[in-house]
Amino acid sequence: MKDGEMNFDTLAIHAAEQHDQNQALNNPIYMTSTFTFTDLQQADDTFSFKRKAYVYTRGGNPTINLFEQRIAALEGGVDGVAFASGMAAITSVIMSFVKSGDEVIAHRNLYGSAFGALKHLMPDYGVKTKFVNMTNLEELKDAIGEKTKVLYLETPTNPSMEIIDLEAVAKIAAEDSIKVVVDNTFATPYLQRPLELGVDVVVHSATKYISGHGDAVGGVAVSKNQDYIYKLKFGYMCELGGVMSPFNAWLLLRGLKTLSLRMERHSSNAMKIANFLAENPLVERVMYPGMETHPGHEIAKRQMKDFGGIVSFELKGDLETAKAFVENLKLLKLAVSLGDAETLVEIPALMTHRDYLEEELKKFGFLKKTIRISAGLEHPDDIIADIKQSLERVR
Repeated sequence: MKDGEMNFDTLAIHAAEQHDQNQALNNPIYMTSTFTFTDLQQADDTFSFKRKAYVYTRGGNPTINLFEQRIAALEGGVDGVAFASGMAAITSVIMSFVKSGDEVIAHRNLYGSAFGALKHLMPDYGVKTKFVNMTNLEELKDAIGEKTKVLYLETPTNPSMEIIDLEAVAKIAAEDSIKVVVDNTFATPYLQRPLELGVDVVVHSATKYISGHGDAVGGVAVSKNQDYIYKLKFGYMCELGGVMSPFNAWLLLRGLKTLSLRMERHSSNAMKIANFLAENPLVERVMYPGMETHPGHEIAKRQMKDFGGIVSFELKGDLETAKAFVENLKLLKLAVSLGDAETLVEIPALMTHRDYLEEELKKFGFLKKTIRISAGLEHPDDIIADIKQSLERVR
């Protein structure tokens, strides 16, 4: 049975299988830096790509390549490039499309380090970024200029949970041959497949839902263009050196096997948390695309299979109220990151999104007191009971 004939759940376990001579059920971890040759002719054939083989793990490794090909199959891409972290993937992909004097247009609300790289790092190399509200397509069109080479966005966004119409953005970009790069970390390919909506490259912090166990750091980029994948791998990942460990690739392959089951539970728990919060008189605003009151609900219904595991909200009161809430929680863990089996909570403006200036937060779609919950896999009644007892203490 070919990969293209299998359903998502099966692809997550079997796509791009490598047949090892020892017939191991789980693919071996090739923990080696270097691969050997029988003679110089074999070495020459390998370096000139006449022979498909491995030289050095920075440029290729069987365990890493299996992860790249499997995630590509799930995203509907031709191949992928694995990186040491999600940020290595994001910065390498953006750098692969721009040079000094070019411009990136990014959505106003991004993961804090992605915002920091575009706001502070890239200008040092002559690449400027405009931050716009991509939920407003007219604002996006007005922002595009002759120097614009890349549109970069997340959807749902972190942490304000805004929804961006991927198909519409891709059509706008195509008119001017602009590349669209989408961070699909929150949704995963199980819930959303941006490449099928016209996006050029999808990136992930594989540390999050793809791993699912909070024990591996990694990133990956996927495209439908094989020539671009070669360019990204050998021209950027190898040269900049952000290579993934084979052991982490093996852990991520393990995570992929249960991705669909976990995303269903994460999404179900998040919906129950959002509904509970929406009914509580101490809660001022709930940001979750699964709610019909969410401004991006209809777009999310169209381009997502479900609404994901992240809920952001604000309590009535100020930052001190938000601090009291998170510090009174017992089951929920105060931590950065997301997508783990454990339910995690944070105040983004104090933690993952510290690069945003306090006076500009509202412009970027969230507030200093915004709280973000990553719904874990625990029983929803226990998660909600902990939220409830903390809200009662705040009251």
